Amino acid sequence: MKNRFLLSQFLFWVTIISIHAQPVRRPVEVIVSTDHDDWTYKTGEKVQFTVQVLRNGNLVKNAALRYEIGLEKLDPTIKETKTAADGKLTIDGGTLKTPGFLRCIVWVNVDGGEFRGLATAGFEPLKIQPTVPNPEDFDTFWDNAKKELAAVPMDAKMTLIPERCTEKTNVYHLNLQNNKPNVRVYGILSIPKKEGKYPALLRVPGAGVRPYYGDVVTADKDIITLEIGIHGIPVTMDLSVYTDLGQGVLNGYPAYNMDDKDRFYFKRVYLGCIRANDFLVSLSQFDGKNLAVTGGSQGGALSIITAGLDPRVKWLGAFYPALSDVTGYLQGRAGGWPHYFDKNGVKVNNTKEKLNTVSYYDVVNFARRVKVPGLYIWGFNDETCPPTSMYAVYNVTTAPKELKLYLDTGHWTYQEEKDMMNNWLIEKLKSK
Repeated sequence: MKNRFLLSQFLFWVTIISIHAQPVRRPVEVIVSTDHDDWTYKTGEKVQFTVQVLRNGNLVKNAALRYEIGLEKLDPTIKETKTAADGKLTIDGGTLKTPGFLRCIVWVNVDGGEFRGLATAGFEPLKIQPTVPNPEDFDTFWDNAKKELAAVPMDAKMTLIPERCTEKTNVYHLNLQNNKPNVRVYGILSIPKKEGKYPALLRVPGAGVRPYYGDVVTADKDIITLEIGIHGIPVTMDLSVYTDLGQGVLNGYPAYNMDDKDRFYFKRVYLGCIRANDFLVSLSQFDGKNLAVTGGSQGGALSIITAGLDPRVKWLGAFYPALSDVTGYLQGRAGGWPHYFDKNGVKVNNTKEKLNTVSYYDVVNFARRVKVPGLYIWGFNDETCPPTSMYAVYNVTTAPKELKLYLDTGHWTYQEEKDMMNNWLIEKLKSK
């Protein structure tokens, strides 16, 4: 009965995540677009935003609009209120003189409710360069950290979860020793039952505190999968435990010990991803060569970081990577999640010690060191991971790379994006 209860809890959680994977449609739509199909402009070129207010697919007459235009995540430079007599309005958005993104956010009140839409114009985004420093001893710091990790026994413990197993796949709750005694890495391991040698896929998580169900679907296609958490706690507990932790001791974890690069919260997290790979390549079922890593948001960051740190990784797939060029705010533009230096955090975090720490953990500096092919996917309307910060990462990546843009997406994905990434990873893993 306990196992069935846990299973139902996980299925509930998966359903909630699925429901919130993209915005729920509302009875009134505020559609904002640009006058270039690719939403991309040369610096100095003017952009015009078009707003349409639709109800039941028809334009709403005399729609009262208010809109703001400015750099993403920064205070707007234009704020106006207008009425769209026929439900459609064209707005002069101005231009940018340097590479970056200009965002138009529109609100409209219809039938007593407020509705919102946005579009973001990119100005020569492939010329955006990072603001975060690249420490001279970056490689030494992480080489030493990996040596410390390698000296700690893995102490792998696998517990079969019978109710999650399929006809083709065994599923385990896995925990490993991380970089220090009594610090563990937990995850859900899925291994094909059939005797043989298989490629492996590491799935790294987005931000937050939650349980995990594992990737059995991919494992059923003859690929070993491991989905890990980052907080050193089991990933099969009741949902209420994670809620309590997320609202309690783990609330604000991205900034824990940020004033000390050796104690910063993400050091254990990054090394935990390496430890997960240690385990995957140690499996007798692993084919010895084909290893990939993927994730979105915080997981997009961890995918790039893991590929930059671990030469055993052969492919990476990243959705909208967080922790990217976080110092952008200090140079008058948006920085990446978790927005350490925006107007809400700059007074607390803009110190010599914290600035020094983030340079060792920013995705930009791992991207410089990536040597393997990667597929990257994001949209211009992302308000959590601003595209300026993500392009700062992409533009310093010299390894083979492909960027697929779904322009209107924010911090969410269409099913087509997920399918594209999964198909790309599977093709790569099983092609050699």
